[in-house]
Amino acid sequence: MVLRNIEQRLERLVEGMFARAFRSGLQPVEIGRRLIRELDSHRTLDVSGRPVGPNRFGVRLATEDYQKLMKIRESLVRELSSSVREHAREEGMLFLGRVAIEIFEDPKVHEGMFRVDSSFDETAAVAAPPAYLELPDGQRVELSQRIAKIGRLPESDVILDDPNASRNHAELHPEGDTYLLVDLGSTNGSKINGVRANGRLLADGDELTFGIVSLVFRQL
Repeated sequence: MVLRNIEQRLERLVEGMFARAFRSGLQPVEIGRRLIRELDSHRTLDVSGRPVGPNRFGVRLATEDYQKLMKIRESLVRELSSSVREHAREEGMLFLGRVAIEIFEDPKVHEGMFRVDSSFDETAAVAAPPAYLELPDGQRVELSQRIAKIGRLPESDVILDDPNASRNHAELHPEGDTYLLVDLGSTNGSKINGVRANGRLLADGDELTFGIVSLVFRQL
């Protein structure tokens, strides 16, 4: 199911104005499949016995394919990164830091072919995950490498203007490439996509509800 979702997202990238360019030759969905295989084949265990996957990937393309994909490079990298993170969550796999995917032109690669390299990049662990919370009024609260506090207290990073919310309601803890939602024993609990949750990793687009206040977690 996860692989099919990945394929559908990547196929949508080449619809419309890009359909003709990708009618033949290398297809972006092939890169997505290869990244998933690379993630699975190079997984390892951390000191606690938890599965950890490589978080940095290099995709090397022939000049002709590289020039085609540059038209949708930003969107492609975003979708590929989301696909890798989604598969890792389904497998209970963690990352050392932010998932980074780079696309290179390699004259040694033949048209229609590509190479993928992966590695465990510990230096990415010190960088803040590129994410933010989208407030009901459209404003953003940027998330950093420190714990983000959510509640009614004025010193909270996200202040909840709702009497149904607790003073110290919840926290978001940076965890590898994403954040972990931790409910602080609030009266009405915390929800992810309408379901009460605690100690769960967030995915791009998740709706977080505290009392009657809903926020959207965005990950770039």
